[in-house]
Order: sequence, then C-alpha cells, then structure tokens
Amino acid sequence: MPGAILIPPAFGLGGVNLHAWTGWGSVPHWNAFVANLGLHGIGRFWDPQLNDNTQFPIAAKNGFGDLPHISPDDDRITSKLAALQFYQLALPAPPPPPGSFDSAAAARGDELFSGKANCNSCHVEPLWTDPGWNLHTPAEICIDSFQADRAPDHRYRTSPIGELFTHFKGGFYHDGRFANLQQIVDHYNTCMSLGLASNEKAISSSTC
Repeated sequence: MPGAILIPPAFGLGGVNLHAWTGWGSVPHWNAFVANLGLHGIGRFWDPQLNDNTQFPIAAKNGFGDLPHISPDDDRITSKLAALQFYQLALPAPPPPPGSFDSAAAARGDELFSGKANCNSCHVEPLWTDPGWNLHTPAEICIDSFQADRAPDHRYRTSPIGELFTHFKGGFYHDGRFANLQQIVDHYNTCMSLGLASNEKAISSSTC
C-alpha cells in the first residue's frame, strides 16, 4: 500500500504546537532527526519512542532513539538548532494576491466558519490550528489511521490553514485524499453532522 505524504508548508508555523502531519515532534525535533539520522551528520539525538521494537523494529534494532554520546566539541548539529528554529518559525504565511477572492463571499464564509460550520473550534484564529494540544484521533475526524499509526500517538494534527491558498495542487490532507475544498466540506458536513445546506457548503469551500 502506498504511504507517500504531501510536504506541508514550511511557513506560518509561529505559535503552532507540533508541526508534522501526525504531530510527532516539533520543528527542532525534526531538524535534529533529519540532520542526525537522515543526513548522517555528527550530533546527538534522543527519542525513546523509537525504542519501541513493536512499532519501530528497525529503529529499535539500530539504536536510532539514542545515538551515542559525543563530546560537545565534536557535535556539529545541536548548536545550530536554536537559530534554525527561530528562522523557520519567523517565516510568515504570504497573503492572498489582490483580487484572488470575493471579499463579500469571504465575509459570509467567515460567519459560517466561526458559526454553524464550527471550523473555528479547531482551526482557531489567528493560528488556524488548536492552540496548545493540536492532535486528534482518526475517529474524531472520520478518516483511517494508516498514517497516524506510523507515529507514537496514533493521531493527526490540526493543520494551520492560514496559507491554504498556496497549496491547491496535489490535494488536501496528509496524503492528498481530498482533491478540492468542496470534498473537505462535504466530508466534515457528514462526519460532524453539521447540516450545512448546499449554498452554505458552496460558500464554505470557495472562501476557505
């Protein structure tokens, strides 16, 4: 079964807790993970969750969750993590181009977003994700657990959607399963029993 995922936007993450699709770690966690395990740099990495031989047998067998201690003088990674995190979290989400949306329709959509559609209960302004713990079980959002089960918490994070207009190609969600916003609105209208009328779903999908 294919397990490919879409790469999420790297901007607009300031104030967002947990940055991967499945919530497994934040920006500095993944910077350390990739630098040490992906790029084979010289540094220190610690994540005891990788010691779970049942869920991560290859990582556990090879000791990826506890790379050997090295002298700080030899560590070429750890000292770079703070500055790299500051830079990444400072990247602002670009604003929509002038004339790219109908302002009146957007205003109607905003009323639905914070009202009947209940989107703002998770995509909270202005972070557009849950402030604090931003993870949900697959059952809560009515999708399968295939990708979530690859991470320790078996959950999906609430994606920030302030930059939504910048990634309309490739579909939405971690695996691009929804081809457009209309499909997402239809999904949650059914999942959450929102009772949105056809015209309300059209407004919601055209102004997100």
